[in-house]
Amino acid sequence: MSPSAGAHTGAPLQYPLLNVNLHYHAPACTTNILASPSTTTQKNVETIHRKTHMLNLTHKTKREAFDTTQPALDVHRLSAGYPGERYAIHEVSFKINAAERIAVIGPNGAGKSTLFKAIVGLIPFTMGHISIYGVDCHDSHGYVGYVPQQEAVDWSFPVSVYDVVMMGRTRHIGWFRWARQNDHERVRDLLDELNLTHLANRQIGELSGGQKRRVFIARALAQDTQVLLMDEPFTGVDTVAEQDIMDALDVLSAKGITLMLATHDMHKASQYFDRIMLMHRELLAIGTPDEVMQPDILSKAYGGGLRVFNTNGETMMIVDEHGCGD
Repeated sequence: MSPSAGAHTGAPLQYPLLNVNLHYHAPACTTNILASPSTTTQKNVETIHRKTHMLNLTHKTKREAFDTTQPALDVHRLSAGYPGERYAIHEVSFKINAAERIAVIGPNGAGKSTLFKAIVGLIPFTMGHISIYGVDCHDSHGYVGYVPQQEAVDWSFPVSVYDVVMMGRTRHIGWFRWARQNDHERVRDLLDELNLTHLANRQIGELSGGQKRRVFIARALAQDTQVLLMDEPFTGVDTVAEQDIMDALDVLSAKGITLMLATHDMHKASQYFDRIMLMHRELLAIGTPDEVMQPDILSKAYGGGLRVFNTNGETMMIVDEHGCGD
């Protein structure tokens, strides 16, 4: 028997703490993530149950309406932040094409995480518009996946790797229903594809940093994600895990999935991504690595934290986050 195949057929999916749609404000899109209990409330869970039927219907009908000639992600004049505070991002606009790999860089506090959370609906956006393949975010939220930073996840929650990946099937299965055979087959295939089969029964908190990221990537694939946002996946992992994550990104790219990845790793941003977005509350630049990775461009975001060295005809740039202006 395949790992966990028999352990997950006797009960419907019932993981409200792990599949939370945080509806702060009506303009925000929605997605589901593994949320920390500190961000999960009974009101959130009640909201899920009230809207479950509607979400299941939109999931079945909207995908056919996607126009692949449209940008995979179109963000127009987006402003967002936390209630009672100033905008963390202000009038950000960009378009990303299908299967593009975009690195989002900028100093700490630049708004990278805020941008991602606004796109998936975890915080409100008070101005602007977001669409996925030409479809408003309210009707296309099921096709945006999100891999949060490690500290945003409750790793002590008592679920296995298999459970977490199966959660990506929730919109297909429906709330409080039993997973079908094809759902189990899909999960097992993804675990095998991302080299996670041997960890299927492991509690998620027992995994290494790189393994945790791959579990979330598998979960996004189970969701049939078309656009995947990853918030600093290389933070806190070793070089072997970094390569595992890069290999997983290659799998996603081969499937035509559009990737946006927030990172502080300038080298990876310049070597492995089609375009780079430079953020500091506003979008300061977007273009190819050669266009953006220029001292005069980067200094707009990093200021005095940017150090430029010329060695043997090559230019090396190092960023000291502690020296960046807020």
